[in-house]
Amino acid sequence: MSKILLSTLNAKYIHLNLAIRILYDLNKDREGLSWHEFTIKSPVEEIVDHCAGFDVICFSCYIWNITPTLKAAEAIKAKHPHIKILLGGPEVSYEWEQVIAQPCIDYIIVGEGEIPFTEFVHNYPLVNNIPNLIYKTYENDNTDGHIHYNKQDISFDVAAFENRNPYQYDDPTTLAHKVSYIETSRGCPYKCSFCLASLDNKVRYLPMQTIKDNLLYLMQHGRVIKFLDRTFNIKKDFTLELFQFILDNHRPGNVFQFEITADIVHPDIIAFINEKVPTGLFRFEIGIQTVNQQSNLEVSRKQNFEKTSKVIKALDDRIEMHLDLIVGLPLEYWNDLKFSFESVFKLFPPELQLGFLKFLKGTPVREKYEQYGYVFDPMPPYQIIKSNFLSEEELHAVTLLEHALEVYWNKKRACHTLRYITGNYSIFDFLLGLGKLFAQKHSLHRYNINDVFAVLKAFIDENYSDDPVVNSMLALDYYTYFTVKPRDIGLMIWDKERTGQFAISHALNHHKNRFVIVPVAFQPSVYFSQNLVIPAEDIMVIEYNNREKGNCLASVKSSTGVPVNNE
Repeated sequence: MSKILLSTLNAKYIHLNLAIRILYDLNKDREGLSWHEFTIKSPVEEIVDHCAGFDVICFSCYIWNITPTLKAAEAIKAKHPHIKILLGGPEVSYEWEQVIAQPCIDYIIVGEGEIPFTEFVHNYPLVNNIPNLIYKTYENDNTDGHIHYNKQDISFDVAAFENRNPYQYDDPTTLAHKVSYIETSRGCPYKCSFCLASLDNKVRYLPMQTIKDNLLYLMQHGRVIKFLDRTFNIKKDFTLELFQFILDNHRPGNVFQFEITADIVHPDIIAFINEKVPTGLFRFEIGIQTVNQQSNLEVSRKQNFEKTSKVIKALDDRIEMHLDLIVGLPLEYWNDLKFSFESVFKLFPPELQLGFLKFLKGTPVREKYEQYGYVFDPMPPYQIIKSNFLSEEELHAVTLLEHALEVYWNKKRACHTLRYITGNYSIFDFLLGLGKLFAQKHSLHRYNINDVFAVLKAFIDENYSDDPVVNSMLALDYYTYFTVKPRDIGLMIWDKERTGQFAISHALNHHKNRFVIVPVAFQPSVYFSQNLVIPAEDIMVIEYNNREKGNCLASVKSSTGVPVNNE
């Protein structure tokens, strides 16, 4: 009996691959079948050694792992020529000709893998009748082989997942330290031409009781659970039933992430969340992509940004939001991109991802790329290089903006500063200029936290010296970021003697904690209580207890008599 290994190279150790677990669960009774995961950083020698005892290695392939997967396959073949390599997954389901042409690849399964893989493991080495399998046959001295593709229009019945738990083969104690993935449906009702999900518009739901059973198992043993549904909130009653199930059964520490289409969120779902869902339990990933309606229509996408904004604002006290924008969509020029970015940033999501258009195999936008003058990297992840709408120089500039966005906003290092800038200047121009200065001073991949704030201080001094509030917001961000009193970066803090006298006169615990007092150009009490910036000469008192980040003290009167409120 042939020994077959199901495997993949995950992006990180904390990730789990649901696909190989499903395929193993469906075929676990087949003698000789095993599964094992690696990461894209696993040494090739480690992968080769683990695979040495098998006859067939089956890799699950995605945009993030295809390159190291092919390198691993080549290394396996070089040391063990008798081992056959089978690939499956979205990255090899389209434009597969160059992949199967590689000498190290013997088989490819196209599309959904459940039916073809089951046929494969039960019939191997006889593979000529397996649906959607691409394979080679060799004649005489033909070393390249003749390629066959048994193309069939098949669809797996997800009802067959009833009473199946693909995670039962994991050591339960390991799930708490990893990200678990669960699917409740397959397919997507939308036809966004940049997304592979748009190719399957028939939404199929798994059996509800099985969903609940598996979700309960993951809640009991795991911590972070991500739903793979492309639009989790298509059906209101379905959404509410699972939300209630989670509320009834979740454990402390559980976090649940969903992909949500915000402009179709039903009012009943909004009311349910605001009435019942604890803050921090749910994370919503919302792909806004662009607010440019011409661009949306050009990629067959429908979105009402006004409705989307209202839903986000209605839920942002309860739900941690992750918003996505895509740079490089058709008909979105520089000024359109700027407008989209600034419109979305004003929603102040905890995380805003600025991604770049990728020309995934099989997507309509890749098939008609020449129509828009697109040039993209031929290697994964197939990212845009230029187009009729954005030049190569403009796209490079946006990568610097994206870096600044990640460093200063998403990592929560300058949120007060950026909020103030958004209300008074162009946040797009600010982050663009900041990103350019950062690139001039440091490598984008090697820097420390002191570099982060030093660049921000230099940029503000150079460009916003006539607005003292900007420097005051920087002081607030800087001195509340650290757990211990940081070094002075030129923000005019009070000296040690004056600070000590103030602490004594205000009965602060100066024996146990340390303090920074910094002059500011706004009233902290009004800012913290009413979210308003009132220009005035005042001070902020920051306390450090060596355990938590610096805290603006409550109930402390400044020299002007204005209370300095708690952040």
